[in-house]
Parts: sequence; C-alpha cells; structure tokens
Amino acid sequence: LRRAQGPNGGLAASKYCYVGGFDATSNVLAGKLFGIPVKGTQAHSFVCSFSVRDLKVRSLDSADGSRKNVDFLQLACQYLEDMIEKINWGVVKSEISEGEMAAFCAYAIAFPTSFLALIDTYDVLRSGIVNFCAVAMALHDLGYRPHGIRIDSGDLAYLSKEVRARLVKVADCYSLEWFRALTIVASNDINEETIMSLNEQQHSIDAFGVGTHLVTCQKQPALGCVYKLVAVSGEPKIKLSQEVAKITLPGRKRSYRLFGKSGFHILDLMMLDDEPPPQVNQSILCRHPFEESKRAIVVPTRVEPLHVQFWGENRILVDLPTLEGARERVKQSLSHVRQDHKRYLNPTPYKVSVSEKLYTFLHSLWLQNAPIGQLE
Repeated sequence: LRRAQGPNGGLAASKYCYVGGFDATSNVLAGKLFGIPVKGTQAHSFVCSFSVRDLKVRSLDSADGSRKNVDFLQLACQYLEDMIEKINWGVVKSEISEGEMAAFCAYAIAFPTSFLALIDTYDVLRSGIVNFCAVAMALHDLGYRPHGIRIDSGDLAYLSKEVRARLVKVADCYSLEWFRALTIVASNDINEETIMSLNEQQHSIDAFGVGTHLVTCQKQPALGCVYKLVAVSGEPKIKLSQEVAKITLPGRKRSYRLFGKSGFHILDLMMLDDEPPPQVNQSILCRHPFEESKRAIVVPTRVEPLHVQFWGENRILVDLPTLEGARERVKQSLSHVRQDHKRYLNPTPYKVSVSEKLYTFLHSLWLQNAPIGQLE
C-alpha cells in the first residue's frame, strides 16, 4: 500500500486482484469494504522490537479451555531444548535469537489460530525456522494448528527447500504428518520473471505475496487504450491512419464469443448491430479486419454474447454481480482459454475477427473517406 498511487489505488488493486484470482489481501480496509479475506504476517520491525523482557503477556489458554494461563514462552523454550537435543539443525543454541523467539510467542498468543511467522529477520536457517518450529509445537501442545512461515529475502528457491526439509524432520521426530505440509510463503519484489525462475528451480513455496510489481504495474504503467467515435446519431464514423492498427472499426456493433468442440474459445467475433447473431452448429465466415487472406469458417458449439446492457431508461436493467460472482466468472472464463494463449513466453495471439458484412462495410467506408492523391 505504501507504493500504490494513493489510497484508492491500493483499494482498487486489492479489489480487482481478488476478482482476477488472488486468494486474499493484506489490505484490512479492502477486507472491511469488500469482504475480501484478509491474510498477513508480522513485519520485520515487529520481530526486531522484541526482547524477552518485552513479552508482557506470556499466558495462553488451550484451545478446548481445559488448560488455563499456560506460560507459553516457557512451553516454547521447552520444545526448543527438546528439538535441539533430538534433531540436528546444524546450529548451536547461542545462534538462535531470543528476541525472535519472544516476538513469535507474542504473535502466537495474539493469533493462536492463524500463526504464520516471518523467519528471515536474523537468519532463516540458523534461527528463524528453529524458533518457528518450537513455537509451532507449543501451539500444537495447546490444541492449535499453526499455518506456516514467510521468507522475505535471500535465495527463495534454496531457502524454501531447506525449510521444507526441516519441517519434515520435525514431522518425523514427533510423528505429525501435517507438520511437513505447513505453508511456505515467499515475498520480496515478486514478479512474473521471479515466479518463472522459481518454478524452474523446483521450489517448495506454496504461496506468493505479490505487492510492488502488482500495484505499480511496472510493465505497463499507462493503459494503452483510447476512446474513438464510431457513430453519431446513427451515422457511422471512421478514423484513418497510416498505421493500420490505429484505424477504427466504424458503426454500432455487437460482439460474440464462439466456442469449439473442446469447450475452449475459438475467437471473438464483431458484427454490425443489425446483423442476426451467429447460431450454434451453423457455419459463419470470420475475417481479419485488415488482412484479406486471413479468414476462416467457424462452426461454433456455443455462442456467448459479450454485450450486456446494465443501464438504460435511467435505471439499472439487470442485477449487478457480487464481488464473488465476478470472481467466479473470471475463473470460469479463464478455464475456457487454451493454455497456449495463457503461457508466459510467446503466447498465441487470441483472435478477434469481423463478419463478412462488417469487413465489406469497413473497407467501403475506408475508401470513401481516404483522400485520393494526385500525381503530375
């Protein structure tokens, strides 16, 4: 949020990323306003601020209420001693931060049902993961289930695999199968390239915390869309350009999504407003708007209109979707897009075509409005 373009930029990012498939947000206000699940961990400043003497509240009741005012710090330290004796961590006790242990205990006492610790404040493998496992075992002793850890710096692929190996050691030592599957979250300027690289390294990360590269949109800081007039009072208008890509498609139009036998999208088709819509199992000629040789006959198994009028006659005409409804629609829509369209490297361009009538109309109007040069 500190890097977003104002408070509204942060709210918009949280809302639409949830619609687009993110599972939760750390933006508490977005959670309050839109009902988005709120997830997060403590900050490095939280961990740094603690020493053992700063832990004022040390007691925690068990989940079922059978044990009252248990000294949680003492219980966690007992598990730490036990794990150092039973498991080879490759560290000596003096390397393990007492302040970090106190911070983890404070957070666990405050959030015993959603404990997820940030373990890279001092050293991931020589302190953070050891302290986490001790506190996690103390929570388990009292009937709670910790969620996992977050790593915010360093070699994320390597550290995630090393952390997973240590979780497995604890799981085997105490016969707790669920412990080996605790969530590992990675953050630290995550972007598409980072995730692709981590996937190639066969990481052990379960979730990514994406922030800066999402809310600031560094790959496309300005939206490359423009408004152009296509009709006035029923009269079609066209904008011409020496760059074909900037020539507009004139007239009032409707758009349809055509599906194939596999259930995936074939293409989107634009037609003039007065044309009958495409029909299932009937052939229709689909053309590239500017390249004459690019054309195909499509026999759709399903046709989905893409234009829905929400507002008219000074009132809302259809029920507006809920945030969850919009999210589900995005999920369903993406499931019908072929994988080669969605791949990160060299994706297949998705086709947007025009009908034969719109193609003819476009080129006729183009010729009518294009100036004719005179050569002498």
